[in-house]
Amino acid sequence: MGRQGAFSLASMFGSVGMTLPLPTRVVIGMSGFLNSYWWACILSIAGFGYFIKQYYATNNGQRVIDRLLLHVPVLGDVLRKSAVSRCTRTLGTLISSGVSILDGLEITARTSGNRVVQDAIMGSRASIAGGETIAAPLQKSNVFPPMVISMIAVGEQTGGLDEMLTKIADFYDDEVDAAVSALLSLLEPIMIVFLGVVVGGMIVAMYLPIFDMVNAVK
Repeated sequence: MGRQGAFSLASMFGSVGMTLPLPTRVVIGMSGFLNSYWWACILSIAGFGYFIKQYYATNNGQRVIDRLLLHVPVLGDVLRKSAVSRCTRTLGTLISSGVSILDGLEITARTSGNRVVQDAIMGSRASIAGGETIAAPLQKSNVFPPMVISMIAVGEQTGGLDEMLTKIADFYDDEVDAAVSALLSLLEPIMIVFLGVVVGGMIVAMYLPIFDMVNAVK
């Protein structure tokens, strides 16, 4: 609804002494605000984006935002599975190539793409340096799924950690594909519902005063 149309509608019904319904007043108010302060909306969005970028550049900001992303419904599941697949694939490849576990864990942590996952892997590296296992600190971090922890523990005990990591990566590659497909299939109905609510709400807001006028005439 344009600014002139919105205010002409308000003046038309105001001239006959009728009070516009609340939904109509809300739409008119939003239309007037956007027409008058569109520049403020753009500046606010740009400022918020800049603040998030600067905050994410800090260590604490990376931890907070990455942890929030991992807990976002559906998307968080995709990010977690993708991180597991990437880390296990990288570490398995490095170990099978003759790289030491300590160096492999450090490289894997840097390429994890998520600060929470990186901290969990570096904690595991510190555990290995202290003579312990990889699985124990990963389990305490609550980042990696229990199945992954169990398979890593079995790989450590049997001496076939690189093969076990490759199997985990293969499994989670398929899981990521399935999760992405589920996310994409969910976006379409969400967009349809959102657009339906927005367009339907505006239509209802425009026609409510007409219905009120008809009822008043009767």
